Amino acid sequence: MYYQTMISAQELKTIIDHDNVRVFDCRFSLKDPQGGINSFRAGHIPNAQHADMDTQLSAAMTATSGRHPLPEAEVFLQQIKDWGINNDTQVIAYDDMSGAFAARLWWMMRWFGHDKVAVLDGGLEKWTDQGYALTDQDISLPAGQFNGQANMEWCVDIDTVARELAAQTITLIDARSADRYSAKDQTTDPVPGHIPGASNLPFAGNLNADGTMAPPQVIRARFEQTIKDQPFNNVINMCGSGVTACHNLLAQAVAGLPPMKLFVGSWSQWIRDKSRPVATGE
Repeated sequence: MYYQTMISAQELKTIIDHDNVRVFDCRFSLKDPQGGINSFRAGHIPNAQHADMDTQLSAAMTATSGRHPLPEAEVFLQQIKDWGINNDTQVIAYDDMSGAFAARLWWMMRWFGHDKVAVLDGGLEKWTDQGYALTDQDISLPAGQFNGQANMEWCVDIDTVARELAAQTITLIDARSADRYSAKDQTTDPVPGHIPGASNLPFAGNLNADGTMAPPQVIRARFEQTIKDQPFNNVINMCGSGVTACHNLLAQAVAGLPPMKLFVGSWSQWIRDKSRPVATGE
């Protein structure tokens, strides 16, 4: 049995010592670039490796990219192997933000055709709530022999988004908070607001009050209300930099919806060009 979307703390506990399981700590702080690795070093789930958002799950930002561009395919393929992942490996990702960052690794593994990947439901908090131990010990693993290929049709570039929005042929879903989308939050983004025509479905709406993923039928109804009769292949997910949009993509998979697309550059790329239109309000 493989886990492909979510895994509970109890389920993870039963498989964590299996040879074909790889666990990744994806904790991250936008305001503190060292926050993730420092938290990992202070204590993490046993057998976990740290997956760094800025250096392993992203390429370096360029003058025209968003904040977290995807690595080149061959670079990430080598990273997968360096982590000790094979094609039969069960990959588990977790963070301390109910999957907001772990979902990026989940999506990237799926991007490479690896569906044996899941996010820890409720994150690190649910692990410790069960009384399960943390460790500060690193592990050393042999390189993996993973063989996969990135599906470039799963992501769209900024020119495609602009063109298809103008033609009214796509549904663009923004996973940022309502305050960031509406521009009530004047501090988080260098330019507050949203792309004209985008709909706002914050990733937090995918969650129960305790930070676990909401039931599939609840999530499905939430997205279908916005998607309506739009073909799923024409639905594009975005956020600030292509990270929390992956939580919406994860939630869509939990709900049994077909794979939709990711605008990796997202808002942080859109606003690099001052000539692009910006909308405010709800």
